[in-house]
Amino acid sequence: MAFITNNTQKEPVDIFYEDYGTGQPVILIHGWPLSRKSWEQQVWKIVEAGYRCISYDRRGFGISSSPWNNYDYSSLTSDLNQLIKQLELRDAVLVGFSMGGGEVVRYFTDFGNKNIAKAVLISSIIPIVKEKEDNPEGVPEKDLNGIIAALENDRVGFLKEFSKGFYNYEENKDRVSQAQLDYDFIVASHASPRATIETAKAWMHTDFRSELKNINVPTLIIHGDADGTVPIETSAKQAVKGIKGSTLEVIKEAPHGLNITHKEELNKLLLDFLKK
Repeated sequence: MAFITNNTQKEPVDIFYEDYGTGQPVILIHGWPLSRKSWEQQVWKIVEAGYRCISYDRRGFGISSSPWNNYDYSSLTSDLNQLIKQLELRDAVLVGFSMGGGEVVRYFTDFGNKNIAKAVLISSIIPIVKEKEDNPEGVPEKDLNGIIAALENDRVGFLKEFSKGFYNYEENKDRVSQAQLDYDFIVASHASPRATIETAKAWMHTDFRSELKNINVPTLIIHGDADGTVPIETSAKQAVKGIKGSTLEVIKEAPHGLNITHKEELNKLLLDFLKK
């Protein structure tokens, strides 16, 4: 457990990471509005399978630095690049959950495929969230603005309810506990308020469709068909068409937070892909 410092921008940023195991490195990039702690059910499985597992806190989340500005995807991805460079990683596998899928795609745009062997997108927002004329199934801008307004007015109140939809809680009470919801709230509420809002704007308004062609390594896309947070039609089903040679695995009745509710199914798909 340690920090790397990204000195490539105007304001240095310290990124906290955990590094366990040996073998091929697997880098876990968490979703919004949580931290590396959301990967609890995946880290130990990856390590026990013989891989080196590295999870880190996005700037503004967990215990990484919380700058006031620079939460666009290129800034976020520069942190990932510095992690890879400073740890001298080779043949790494990038695994992005939800918002973290954006760093995966932007990495190939900004830095190419050097040192990257494979990519995985889990419940990812890729390639686009917002409704547009050419993306009619996206989220209407007024709804996105409503989320920002709620975060600005009562961030912790919004976050308290957010995880229920994250897990489709009413339908999955046998798979996710109230304690898990409480834990997520604690993690999310301790994130930087500024970072929570600014990164939300990043995943809401960034259109990655033109960047999908930049991914040129074997790519696995995993999504739940009951994901109400990031519906599969505007995300995974578009992503698999735009990423050459990619594979889509759909987990039936899985919500957005399938890393908890459907951890066995997810872990099997992930490990099978790593072993290929």
